Amino acid sequence: MVNAEFFDALEQLEKEKGIPVDYMLDRVGQALITAYKRDNDGMTDNVYVEPNREEKTIRMYVRKTVVRTEDLYEPYEEITLEEAADYKVNPQVGDIIDIDIPTKSFGRIAAQTAKQVIIQGIREAERGMVISEFESKEHEILNATVARIDPRSGNAYLDVVSGGEKSEAVLTASEQVRGETLVEGQHVKVYLIEVRRGTRGVQVIVSRTHPGLVKRLFELEVPEIHSGIVEVKSIAREAGNRTKIAVTSHDENVDPIGACVGTRGARVSNITSELNGEKIDIIKWNEDTATFVSAALAPADVISASMQADGKSCRVIVPDDQLSLAIGKEGQNARLAAKLTGCKIDIAPKSQAQAEPQEPEEAPAEEPQTEPQAE
Repeated sequence: MVNAEFFDALEQLEKEKGIPVDYMLDRVGQALITAYKRDNDGMTDNVYVEPNREEKTIRMYVRKTVVRTEDLYEPYEEITLEEAADYKVNPQVGDIIDIDIPTKSFGRIAAQTAKQVIIQGIREAERGMVISEFESKEHEILNATVARIDPRSGNAYLDVVSGGEKSEAVLTASEQVRGETLVEGQHVKVYLIEVRRGTRGVQVIVSRTHPGLVKRLFELEVPEIHSGIVEVKSIAREAGNRTKIAVTSHDENVDPIGACVGTRGARVSNITSELNGEKIDIIKWNEDTATFVSAALAPADVISASMQADGKSCRVIVPDDQLSLAIGKEGQNARLAAKLTGCKIDIAPKSQAQAEPQEPEEAPAEEPQTEPQAE
């Protein structure tokens, strides 16, 4: 089979869709073999295809072993000495003969089968490229457009593009921010959780509630985080309401909180806008857990904080008028601070701490007195 236009089409396919020519030639070979076997029921695996990119040809052969006429049992795999003489000069028993198969002799049904295999090969290659592209973007931010919303489940289906590859992403109702309304055509940033391979193709699972979304947004807005000068140590988030993020600086000349806030609060303001007004507390991380817990309870003031004997709990004393602020609405501030620090926090007002009985200090043991002995 000689067709320069066919090879040109494969090279064009590689340029436009990135599908390698060798991959498609392999699929074409499989298609030709499938078509040939369809017309020759009983043919085994002794059929092969040999493409030549330089000469732009594809040749197909059936390989048979030369046997004596009386020993011929498998006509699809064996050939007699008399028949072999048409393909080789002075053939001998045991010789391997490659017989050229004219592909033009294929029937209509066989040709359709070959066409379907080739089309399926293109689809599989495209699906593979989509999977590879999006798998490399896991735990990253993607720009997406809301395509449609399922009124029953509440799931939003988004069009996402990465590296030139387009796919549909699923933003389930559980991964949407409560109170946030999405409409068709809206542009949103989403966090890629995982890529699933299913019978219906590739399924890209994304989120708007994942703490990783906040981290990636800070990396986009704050060059110091992107470069590694400022490091995000931990994040605690209740999507749609409040996020606490702990940062530290590896350069003593760089203030980690100031870098995240930006000039006149521009950087954190952009992130807040993307999250539809979600409040963000930026905390300076400290290796001393008690100090870190005190900072994490911001905006409340802390009088003192001390770690307990178990090493996992922290006792915090706050001014009486700061108690509700430290705990937060429905306990949110204290809850987020505990998540951020990984520490159980016990908050008490100053008046209660003062009223609590103090453990008496042990009196020093008196030295025994000895009476003076009479001389």
